Amino acid sequence: MIHFSQKILWMGLLAGAGLWLTAAVIPEEAKKPLPRKDCFFGLHFDLHPNEFDTELGQETSEENIAQLLDRVKPDFVQYDCKGHRGYAGYPTKTGSPSPGIVQDALAIWRRVTREHGVGLYIHFSGVWDNRALELHPEWARVDAQGQRSDQKTSTFGPYVDELLIPQLSEAVGNYQLDGVWVDGECWAVELDYSPAALEAWKAETGQADAPKDKSDPRWLDWKNFHRRQFESYLTHWVDELHKRHPGVQITSNWMYTTFAPIPVKAPLDYLSGDYSPGQSVDTARLEARYLASTGMPWDLMAWGFDKGQDLNWSWKTPVHLMQEASVVLMQGGGFQIYYQPTRSGYIPEPIIETAGAVADFCRERQAVSHQSVSIPQVALLLSSESLMDRSDQVFAHWGNELKGLEGALHALLELHYSVDILAEHQLQPRLKEFPLVVLPDTHKLTDEFKTALLDYVEKGGSLLLLSDDSARLFEPYLGVQIEGGPAQVNAELGVGLWPVNANGKWLKVTPQTAQPAGYRFATRDTRKPGEVAATVTVYGQGKIGAVYGPLAVQFYNSHHPVMRQFIGNIVKELFPQPAVTIDGPSCVDLALRETRDGRLALHLMNRANGPQVNRYHVIDVVPAVGPLEVQLRTDTKPKKVSWIPGGERIKWTWKEGILHATIPRLHIHGVLVVDR
Repeated sequence: MIHFSQKILWMGLLAGAGLWLTAAVIPEEAKKPLPRKDCFFGLHFDLHPNEFDTELGQETSEENIAQLLDRVKPDFVQYDCKGHRGYAGYPTKTGSPSPGIVQDALAIWRRVTREHGVGLYIHFSGVWDNRALELHPEWARVDAQGQRSDQKTSTFGPYVDELLIPQLSEAVGNYQLDGVWVDGECWAVELDYSPAALEAWKAETGQADAPKDKSDPRWLDWKNFHRRQFESYLTHWVDELHKRHPGVQITSNWMYTTFAPIPVKAPLDYLSGDYSPGQSVDTARLEARYLASTGMPWDLMAWGFDKGQDLNWSWKTPVHLMQEASVVLMQGGGFQIYYQPTRSGYIPEPIIETAGAVADFCRERQAVSHQSVSIPQVALLLSSESLMDRSDQVFAHWGNELKGLEGALHALLELHYSVDILAEHQLQPRLKEFPLVVLPDTHKLTDEFKTALLDYVEKGGSLLLLSDDSARLFEPYLGVQIEGGPAQVNAELGVGLWPVNANGKWLKVTPQTAQPAGYRFATRDTRKPGEVAATVTVYGQGKIGAVYGPLAVQFYNSHHPVMRQFIGNIVKELFPQPAVTIDGPSCVDLALRETRDGRLALHLMNRANGPQVNRYHVIDVVPAVGPLEVQLRTDTKPKKVSWIPGGERIKWTWKEGILHATIPRLHIHGVLVVDR
């Protein structure tokens, strides 16, 4: 019998390799790690082991790991188990171990994380498994031309039961893991024409053939068939792993995020995603706001490195990662950083010190950021109906599908509004909570949701439609006559005497009962008559604003300040009294939240000098801005107003329901906390 009061090793011999497999038994005195739902800061290490490795684990040491954990003090660590190439970095007996394993690094990580009370999770590639398909080509996904994939497995085949579940179970059981972070799943799964997939399609629809491209009217049905199948596949393996290992905590990377903005059905324990290493701050601004609306525990993973054009990877600076972290903190989520150790498993000193500095930055803000909830102001719709129709992936948006959403978000944040991103299933039951709802570039909605939006406006809400597609969905209610379809035109939007180019497809409209809210001109000579570009109309007790061209996408492509002001003028008419306003530069984002203990928290984040892909891919300076003048509506006089971190004294007054405060200086991120 093994006594858990002793720190001993279990051992197994890997056949044919002469390699001793070791893992740690839990010391009796070990501190229990936090459950993932309560974790705030973590680290992720993956190597994607391969057939060419020669030194895996050779320099993995308890001393090096302990140095990292003592400095950073993460709540959890995710270490590599199996990457996309399908080779395991531990001596598996179920799958294919890399031939380069010198020492069992995962066992050493398990020992040290147990001693430090840190949760240990694994990085494990699911649907994407090159090695499995080398050994079992019949497990592959098949494309429309009948070609088998050499990377992506079929979710209709036996891979999940014959390899995925057994190997995950082996790792979780042998290393007493706290959880798994499974990669290469929803974003890697592809439309499948394998015999098993076609058989399932025929069983469901009675159709012997399947659509090959979007010219087939059944194309959306075919995509949705795969979406349902992936959820079924995911639910199956998650249920089985939970059954075999009660308490193990599981996620599938990017599932139920903007990649798959649908109701959560599979029994995942938390949500997570590793966002763009390059356009990092902007990507995180989008992803964090959607994840915060799911009602699930969640975190986002920053890449600790990036590369410029024609260059390889280099580490990001602490300041750079602090700016990325701020985006996540101001939405109440957890934050983790992805690094790669050397192939031999050594964690270099710069990683330890950088991660430690970023961890310190986050911990200073944890009490007023983690698990905070939004105070509803502006709801921005991520339409799952539109995305699932536009995207030809199963669950991903690799093209331009969300440009309009991101452009609208950027404009609203630069105008200093607090914005939540929600899909239809999240927004419909909460419509009345939001003073303003914005549809950025939406071409398709269910009749039920359209009816709910109109009812919301009729009862006093405000709706803003930021594209010709969105406007056409509500044509009978806009108080205008639309003449024909959208036409490609030269367009200069006028704001005062300053025009901005907005060439694109615009609708020609004639106001009936609506009031013009902006004009477009054929040239930059705005003295001459222009066409109506935007209107506002009264509907019941509320208002509908509409822009009759692709303004959200255009703002994404230009970020011109005059275009932002054009949008801002309409928003101000629809939403004249937001709960918070600030006088500060457009590079300051804000989020109005409530802390776990019920305090009002205004997060301010400085995006100045943010990273830009291929040109300024790593930053080392964020220039401070300020002073910032804040006006925050609160019914009662605050008991206390403080600035986090540091508790710096600020000047504030309260009169007639409005708190006036001056923030002398904002470097990267801070929180104005109001005790009511």
